[in-house]
Amino acid sequence: STPESDFWVKRDDLTHAVYGGNKVRKLERIISQAKARGATRLVTIGAAGSHHVLATTYFGRRAGLEIEAVLVPQPSTPHVLDILRADVALGLHAFPVSSWSAAPLAIGLRIAAGAWPVTVGGSNVSGAMGYVDAGRELAAQVQRGDLPEPDVCVVALGSGGTAAGLAAGFAAARLKTYVVGVCVSSPQWVLRLAALLLARACARRAGVDVTLASMRSRLRFDGRFLGPGYGHVTAAGDDATMLARDAAGLTLDPTYTAKTFASALWHVRARRARHVLYWHTLSSAPMAP
Repeated sequence: STPESDFWVKRDDLTHAVYGGNKVRKLERIISQAKARGATRLVTIGAAGSHHVLATTYFGRRAGLEIEAVLVPQPSTPHVLDILRADVALGLHAFPVSSWSAAPLAIGLRIAAGAWPVTVGGSNVSGAMGYVDAGRELAAQVQRGDLPEPDVCVVALGSGGTAAGLAAGFAAARLKTYVVGVCVSSPQWVLRLAALLLARACARRAGVDVTLASMRSRLRFDGRFLGPGYGHVTAAGDDATMLARDAAGLTLDPTYTAKTFASALWHVRARRARHVLYWHTLSSAPMAP
């Protein structure tokens, strides 16, 4: 019979006392690079409740930069409203648009006005290399005996930088672990292709000679938990949220981590792998006041 799976959590919600989560590792590199090139103002893009926009605002302002963001509508939830309030409180200059198709023009106008562009989700090669470092960090934890070498690492796949960087980082660290990116947006084929290309670019920058075909074995995808679309609540996500709270003391959000945790639970219950690692990407630091 197939042995039971064990379940581990990587707590990237604790990367910073004021606002943690997966964006911290990306922004360390992105903000440093922007300042080194003389930037005084950044512009990025995201949905109304974007964690990336909030993190960019917080850490960018701490670095002495003005922060602008083009914001795209998404379904309203209490979590989204909390994010927006925090954005405004921190001094974000917001430029709302009616749809994603209207965003490129708005971004272009801000760049023309002198703002330094930051990719959606911070998911360019520079940002994603923060998760190559994270992959090596996990390898060091495995070597110390903090956890067994995971067979699979389940992580949210939005803009793709976290999943891509981890896949490249595990390859660089010679871990057998493969990454499952849980799609939280659509069209899914675009997310998958972009993540694979970014993973290959990160691996090559890290000195690993890989092909797109070999990256497919290290970076896989799960689109079954998306539901009606980006930002929409799902029953599986709600169940995962309650279990995460009661069993592990984790707080999930309906857009990213609830759907990802649901996929991780499926991997455990279906015994798809012996050692399952869920990479928690949502900040656990309270946003109020």
